[in-house]
Amino acid sequence: MNRTIVTAALLALTTMVSAQEVADATNASAASSAVETTVATKAHFGFLSYDEALKSMPEYTIVEQTMEELKAKYNEEMARAEQEFTKKYSEYIDGQRTFPENIMLKRQKELQQLMDQSLAFKNEAKETLAKAQKEAMEPLYKRLNSVIKAVGTSRGYSYILNTDGNTYPFINTAAGEGEDITEIVKTELNKF
Repeated sequence: MNRTIVTAALLALTTMVSAQEVADATNASAASSAVETTVATKAHFGFLSYDEALKSMPEYTIVEQTMEELKAKYNEEMARAEQEFTKKYSEYIDGQRTFPENIMLKRQKELQQLMDQSLAFKNEAKETLAKAQKEAMEPLYKRLNSVIKAVGTSRGYSYILNTDGNTYPFINTAAGEGEDITEIVKTELNKF
């Protein structure tokens, strides 16, 4: 009877060891498969020059031209104000010796007001131009981002890098993982 118990115990132990070996082999196989899957699914990505793609849009030229015209108008007004100040300043200098004190103080006050107004106008113009630039470019950025997303999705990219500003000075395209999509995006942008 002891012999039967020992035999049964040995048989159970052998079965457990075999089951453990099978489980270990299965786990090792699964881990190996996971590593192979990870290696096989390296990140596939695209990269482009965002600025180059942006500047290729027909709308970009229109926005730039409109902004230049607006800047020219503001510069013209600033030049006019400067000429007015220069004229009044010359008159003040020429008459400084002959003006009674109250007229001289009045003219000084006028000159100070002109300087303050000119400075305020320059600051306002700068802010207005920045706001106009932002508002004019917003639809272009949205469209470009939409096209980049569509290209990335259709080509199965994990992500797309912007190479402007020397952010990524080297991308090893020989490894077959990255693809320059600048021309693809530019083509898509100019289809409409």
